[in-house]
Amino acid sequence: MSTITRLDSGPRMSQAVVNNGTIYLAGQVGTADASITEQTQDILKKIDALLERTGSDKHHMLQAVIWLSDMKHFAEMNAVWDAWVEEGSTPARACGEAKLATPSFDVEIIVTAAVKG
Repeated sequence: MSTITRLDSGPRMSQAVVNNGTIYLAGQVGTADASITEQTQDILKKIDALLERTGSDKHHMLQAVIWLSDMKHFAEMNAVWDAWVEEGSTPARACGEAKLATPSFDVEIIVTAAVKG
């Protein structure tokens, strides 16, 4: 029987769930109304911190799903992403446009990773 570990659980969601060596992060957002660059930088710092807390790091990412409020932000978000992710450790990735839960957010990133082993 597997053990499920939940971090920063609230009434609606947990920020991270770990099960059978896989880490599932909730969608992360940055500072409301900040630039795309700042929001993306904030998100990636949160992802780094959550992965560290769950026994992993960005080199162990399996998948990333990125939502943008408008695809016009694609290049600006990618400039930050490309500087953060390291060659040889790039996850499977999808990026699309969606109406996010709060209009002051323009980027949301969801990551699945493996626990370091």
